[in-house]
Amino acid sequence: MIDWTNFSDKARQAEARVRRLFEPTPCLRNDHLSVAYGCDVWLKREDLTPVRSYKLRGAWNAMVKAREKDPSIELFVCASAGNHAQGVAFACREFGVRGVIFMPVTTPQQKIDKTRVFGADMVEIRLVGDYFDNTLDAARAYCADEGGHFLAPFNDTDVIEGQATVAVEFMSQMVPDMVILPVGGGGLSSGVLSYLKEVSPTTEIYFVEPSGGTSLAAALEVGELVTLKNVDSFVDGAAVARIGEIPFEVLKDVPKDHVLSCPEDRICSTMIEMLNVEGIVLEPAGALSIDALWDIRDHIRGKRVLCVTSGGNFDFERLPEVKERAQRFRNLKKYFILRMPQRPGALRDFLDMLGPQDDIARFEYLKKSARNFGSVLIGIETTDSNSFAHLFQKMDDAGLVYRDITNDQALAEFVL
Repeated sequence: MIDWTNFSDKARQAEARVRRLFEPTPCLRNDHLSVAYGCDVWLKREDLTPVRSYKLRGAWNAMVKAREKDPSIELFVCASAGNHAQGVAFACREFGVRGVIFMPVTTPQQKIDKTRVFGADMVEIRLVGDYFDNTLDAARAYCADEGGHFLAPFNDTDVIEGQATVAVEFMSQMVPDMVILPVGGGGLSSGVLSYLKEVSPTTEIYFVEPSGGTSLAAALEVGELVTLKNVDSFVDGAAVARIGEIPFEVLKDVPKDHVLSCPEDRICSTMIEMLNVEGIVLEPAGALSIDALWDIRDHIRGKRVLCVTSGGNFDFERLPEVKERAQRFRNLKKYFILRMPQRPGALRDFLDMLGPQDDIARFEYLKKSARNFGSVLIGIETTDSNSFAHLFQKMDDAGLVYRDITNDQALAEFVL
């Protein structure tokens, strides 16, 4: 059993250590969201740390404490494909110690390059395994063989203390009625909860997971840790199959109705909104707390609400995918397969059904001479979410046979 007493003192000590690296991230009121939801919305901008996520806090605190206990430690090891890797790399460079970071072979090159830049010549990157579990096993084995210190991304009390410095900062910047936190492995959420329990027990906290990775909700449902069979990795900073054992010790009494899940396509819509309206670049996990405002919109009216934007490490090569998923969520883009008669003028008849705001984004037609009909894959974009109801009604009236495959994941992934 871990001693969680006087956690606020430990978090303040961790905050003093973090100040050796960077100034507090800003806590900013957002007018756009405040007007939209009829409340006072503030953003704790963890996307503005030196590595564009809060992960540097925990990595640095754990590294400093490890060296205080054993100054002879010269090697730190971790396994990560994202923000934790970048945090460890940055901390190794600043501390002047060697780091070996294991990443899956499938890690995007952009993340590998950024980790290498942050670590400079102090960090070695090893690409091992197609899946993270294989990468983690290799990292732990290497660490044991080389006598290094393993830096876990969330299942570590020193890391949790470091992540709690987010709360130490925002409580000195403003006092919220409610805090909304993203949840992945649980390091940030358990740290903030532990701190607020002692310094502001009346502050209401909501915890947010992506719909494709609800490991906290699953564990709360049965009262023990659960490993999810399937995880949608799109929200890669928060989609984990199993929440950490140590964080769950803190989170196990969280009310179930205070754990929210956000659909991935809606998260994309929020990312696009924040980019276009506010000029704020967020990764999917960084947008979770903002996206969740919609689910509790009636409950937050008139309150001062703090959303922790946990990271902004977004690869813009993913922007087309994010934009398309956002359009699908807003009912502004659909794909369907249409049986079109093989006769002159059939295509013109279909085009006449489109409204003035409808645009063809994709069209694939294979004419087969031995058949009376051919299959057509069509993608339609519009600026009016009601357009599709009118289009489908016209198609029904004309007796056309079609199938909407927009939300058929298996089929859409195969043909789109």
